[in-house]
Amino acid sequence: MQFIEIIKAIILGIVEGITEWLPISSTGHMILVDEFLQLSMSSAFKEMFYVVIQLGAIMAVVVLYWKMLLPFSFKEKFTIKKDIMSLWFKILVACVPAAIIGLLFDDKINALFYNYQTVAVTLILYGVLFIIIERRNTNKIPNINKLSQISYKTAMMIGVFQALALIPGTSRSGATIVGAILIGTSRTVAAEFTFFLAIPVMFGASLLKILKFGLIFTSTELTILFTGMIVAFVVSIVSIKFLMVYIKKHDFTAFGWYRIVLGIIVIIYFGFIA
Repeated sequence: MQFIEIIKAIILGIVEGITEWLPISSTGHMILVDEFLQLSMSSAFKEMFYVVIQLGAIMAVVVLYWKMLLPFSFKEKFTIKKDIMSLWFKILVACVPAAIIGLLFDDKINALFYNYQTVAVTLILYGVLFIIIERRNTNKIPNINKLSQISYKTAMMIGVFQALALIPGTSRSGATIVGAILIGTSRTVAAEFTFFLAIPVMFGASLLKILKFGLIFTSTELTILFTGMIVAFVVSIVSIKFLMVYIKKHDFTAFGWYRIVLGIIVIIYFGFIA
């Protein structure tokens, strides 16, 4: 039984590692995967697992962008890198909208919107937005081409878009990338800022879920949880590298069409088959 659950955790880790960073909604995919591949664990553990597994994905960002994220230097003498500290302050500012709304309304949002209808609608809606925005920006030159050019005002505006991702199916990366592009950032800057913004958001969400679940785990629960996290970490490294190479030559239109198709599949399956 434990072996089968580990296989399930590996598959879920692969899904998380791919969908967390590509703007295609990890929630939408998890809902579909969970329909066919449910963990034989308690509902409380599964609720915690689907959030905490994201820590593996986050560690991939930390490893890949370590030099860009570490604000301290220990060469010869200890120094603080002001540009990186400034970036972290902007990241924290961008976290404020989602943090406030999440803390106040998380349970209500899940109760009202965590269903296949909402997921399908948001998948399709943001898919259409991706296509429209990319066509609108075809000949536009972005105003922000470096992370250092992001102002506190811009960071806060991106944070407002991130808050939209509290609605299941939206995609945190999708919402923030769409918002950042609309504001005038390049695709590369939008993607990188989205990666960095995920660090405090997901660490905070994971901590809350672990505390809610309790700090006592069985050996099976720990094995499944760490398996999912490790797989998500490895796959995330590949996904992030792929996305950064992809957006240098392509726009997000393909992801928009993918979201639309996935949204239609969700409607057909849960509305007429399940």
